[in-house]
Formats: sequence, structure tokens, C-alpha cells
Amino acid sequence: MEQERERNGRLCCLCSGRAALRRPKTLQQLCRECFFRVFEDEIHQVIVSNGLFTRGERVAIGASGGKDSTVLAYVLAKLNQTHDYGLHLFLLSVDEGITGYRDDSLETVHRNQIQYGLPLKVVSYKDLYGWTMDEIVATIGKKNNCTFCGVFRRQALDRGAALLKVDKLVTGHNADDIAETVLLNILRGDIARLSRCTSITTGEDGPIPRCKPFKYTYEKEIVMYAYFKRLDYFSTECIYSPNAYRGFAREFIKDLERLRPRAVLDIIRSGENFRISTTAKMPEQGTCERCGYISSQKWCKACVLLDGLNRGLPKLGIGQSHGVIGASGDRNERNGGKTIESKQCGTLDF
Repeated sequence: MEQERERNGRLCCLCSGRAALRRPKTLQQLCRECFFRVFEDEIHQVIVSNGLFTRGERVAIGASGGKDSTVLAYVLAKLNQTHDYGLHLFLLSVDEGITGYRDDSLETVHRNQIQYGLPLKVVSYKDLYGWTMDEIVATIGKKNNCTFCGVFRRQALDRGAALLKVDKLVTGHNADDIAETVLLNILRGDIARLSRCTSITTGEDGPIPRCKPFKYTYEKEIVMYAYFKRLDYFSTECIYSPNAYRGFAREFIKDLERLRPRAVLDIIRSGENFRISTTAKMPEQGTCERCGYISSQKWCKACVLLDGLNRGLPKLGIGQSHGVIGASGDRNERNGGKTIESKQCGTLDF
């Protein structure tokens, strides 16, 4: 009797077949096929219920070669075919110029391009800004490098999306990422970002909106899906990110999830239900006077950081939001005249 109960406890709760895993989100015992179906159906429902796409749209998938973007590309291509979304899909990658990390991950993206039959566009920091992340880290050290990379990468994705002439940009931000962002914005007291960081679509008032189909998808389930589907993805962590501030929030979220699996979704729901006081002063959205990018200051954050680098004052823009006007032509000349002036782009995410 004891053995029979043990066997029954390992049965799939949907088809009574042999269970292969326990879902982190619901703790259900599922076989592989039922897990694949539930995983894909939930993402399909998120796409449909939120009206993320319109037939005929050109959609760029932010592709880093990691588990999130690889699974997103695979699932979105499959759902596009299965449910006849009528989308034209593209892979879009950013080469930050990190030797031993990004060059290897981009090889994975190139393989994904062939495996999924999707066109690929790669944009680089060197071409856009005249600097690689290796050069930036050599200049500023490892303490604030994620500030530069995060700002530059968001803008690079928008520039790449504009080059592809797409209607939407989708990213692999998952439920864990969004819960972390809610927590970080609370810790920072960043009201402006807190009010929009849980939105499934951002930048709707700009030329290229961003969507997050994995908003309610747990990171552990993405890993399980990639593992059981034997998808080709790159799993090495960025060599410059171990000390990133976000990492501490990530560990806290993981601890909460171990105690209560629904904690991740509960944090997201809490973020969705926050109401910003009408007396709170919100930044007014405008455009950067230097490059035309969306900004609440005269210069966008990317231009401020880039100006500091080019003037030999790399810490100039760290920890401040106001643009710094100054000469920066010398460095641009040394980098072949590459600037970001007069390049139209999209909008910030979070």
C-alpha cells in the first residue's frame, strides 16, 4: 500500500502518466509533455489577453544567447506558427565587447538563427559609442560598470530595432526579473520606474514599444523547459556582473521563493497595485538635445555617461541624472568619428 501511494504521488496530475518534474510555480507533478503544453499555453494566454501583437507586425526578439532569450525565441516562433499570429520575427543581439563572454554567447545566437530560421541583426557598442565594455571597465574599474552597460544596452537595442524597422521589441524578462526590479525600485525610492516596471508593455508613446511575454513565467521553469527541450543556449554569467547590486535583490527573491513559491507573483501583483500619490513630482518626458533619444533631462543618461568617458572623466555621470554639456570630440575622432548624434531611437524600459 505504501509503495502504491508513493508511485501514485509521482503520477502526472494532468494525464496520469509518469511525472518527470514538479512545477516551481504550482508544485504540480507533471510529465514532460504536459509541462511543455502548460508552459506554452500560459505564454499564449498572456500574449492574447494582453493584446501584445497584431497580425502582420515585425517583431524583434532581444537575443543574448542565454536561457531566457533562447526559450523566448523558440516558444514565440512555435506559437507564431501554431496559433497563426502572422508575425514577422527577427533576432536582435547587442555585442557589448566583453571578451570571453559576449563573443562566445553570440556564437550561440548565430546557431539559434539557423536552428529557428530567423533573420539576425547584431549591433555593437564599438560602432554605436566608440567604446567596448572591456575598454570601459579598464577605464572605470568594476564597481560601476553595470551602470554603463545597462544604459548603453537599452539604447543599443532600440537602435537595432529601428534599423530592422520593427513594430515591437520583445525581451526575455521573466517573473523573477520583474519581482527583483519592483524590490530594487522600492529600495532606491525610484517612484518613476516603480510606476511602470510591472507593465507588460512599455514605451507605447515611443516609436518602438517593448513587450515582456515572460512576465509571469518563473526563471526555474524556463530553465526546465530549455533543459528538457535540449535547447542550445549559453549559460555562463557575465564576468563583470558578480558584484552587481541587483544580485543581492535576486538572492533575497530566491530565499522568499524557497519558503513560498507564489512570493514572486505576489511581489509583481503588489507592484501592479501600487498607486503613486498625485502630489509626487514625476519627471517630464522629452528628448535628448544631443542624440534625440527619449529623456527627462537635456541630455539622456547614455550621452552623459559617454561624454564623461570621452572627456577622461568616466565617473562624471554616475549617480546623477542631469545632463553635462561639454566638449567630447577628441575621443570621437580617435574612434573613427563614431557618435550617437542624429540617430533616432526608441524608449527606455526599466
